[in-house]
Amino acid sequence: MTTTLAAGSPVAPLTEPVTVAGMPLRSRLVMAPMTRNRAPGGVPAREAADYYRRRAEQGIGLIVTEGVLVDHPTAGHEDTVPRMTAGPAEAGWRRVVDAVHDAGGRIAAQLWHLGSRREPVDGRPAWTPSGVSEPGRPAGHAMTLADADELLASYADAARVAGRAGFDAVEIHAAHGYLLDEFLWPHTNRRTDAYGGSPARRAAFPAAVVRAVRAHLPADRPVIVRFSQFKERAYAARIADTPAELAEVLDAFADAGAGALHASQRRFWEPAFAGSALNLAGWAKRLTGLPAITVGSVGLTRDFLRPGGPETVSGLTRRLTDGEFDLVALGRALLGNPAWATHAAAGRATAIEDYRKAHEDRYP
Repeated sequence: MTTTLAAGSPVAPLTEPVTVAGMPLRSRLVMAPMTRNRAPGGVPAREAADYYRRRAEQGIGLIVTEGVLVDHPTAGHEDTVPRMTAGPAEAGWRRVVDAVHDAGGRIAAQLWHLGSRREPVDGRPAWTPSGVSEPGRPAGHAMTLADADELLASYADAARVAGRAGFDAVEIHAAHGYLLDEFLWPHTNRRTDAYGGSPARRAAFPAAVVRAVRAHLPADRPVIVRFSQFKERAYAARIADTPAELAEVLDAFADAGAGALHASQRRFWEPAFAGSALNLAGWAKRLTGLPAITVGSVGLTRDFLRPGGPETVSGLTRRLTDGEFDLVALGRALLGNPAWATHAAAGRATAIEDYRKAHEDRYP
């Protein structure tokens, strides 16, 4: 079916410049992090600079990198996932940052630890909060307080490297069932010490990570926290059953120095809690007052650009202009469509490809 944008398209609010968490952005559009597996030995390939630059020069205001592993043996096992370490990896990221800046964009590094999603390597099991995994994963090693301190140092080191590489912000991955989210989820956090129990206590270790990153990143670079209810193997999972419980978690992040919240949900138009139409980003902003990024099935097909119901661009921009959230992230839509923002803003909907799994093999 051919989709045509009418004059006065509701895409316009997405393309206006804005300043969020101290960052002047050319648009309200964010590129969501997506693993690309093109960093041999943990070093971003030279093509990575072109890959990220291409999205920045086509109107994306803020690029968030693919997940970047902190420098710790338990962080991840893949040899093609990038790391945030001094030396060749730092130099590779500097090339990426410079390319994005030359294109007029801003870029945040997403720091990552896989937790139970990491496969055992050299006999070392995955580190987890309580030795309880997501469904379908080995239980792993229940972290000690000394282990926690060791990881905090790794996050601090990664923040220093990201600052030297010139990143405009750092995003901490605390979503989707990876390590920091495992602390937030009651199913995987059975601890009885200061890092377990109430929602606020479950958030204490992720908040300590925020604090460590904040302390070792230049003061003018904001810290963003990405969180979710769902896990990639447990779509119905929840870190908070009520807004009050969510407030305990998010207040811990805010108190630790978070400057913005990236609320990941599978479908942006779905309410986060019964009794309110607010989505997860809307609740994050209402509960903390921090700027919020919404994400979840934005722009996957051209039909998204037809004015219509809550799942379309009309529904999205109504929420945006009402102040429910501040920025909108696209993920898979940008794999096959680096110029998605440019085409959408110009009304060239037919130039946009519907997302297909094969797009994940495209690079750049």
